[in-house]
Amino acid sequence: MAQGQRSNQPVQPTARQALEHLKYEVAAELGVDYGASGGYGGDIPSRQNGAVGGHMVRRMIEMAEQQLGAHR
Repeated sequence: MAQGQRSNQPVQPTARQALEHLKYEVAAELGVDYGASGGYGGDIPSRQNGAVGGHMVRRMIEMAEQQLGAHR
């Protein structure tokens, strides 16, 4: 791996479980079934995986905006 690049690790290691929970929650809302493959997801088309990731980012942005608004 080139210097300066990192693997895809959460900044806060304790957040991993929360991110996994969010992934399954968003996937269920979109009708993507990660549970059928035991959480693997490699058999799910990239378009669907991308939709899950995109919705996760939207949800995290909404959560951050709410937290920032509460601090004002």
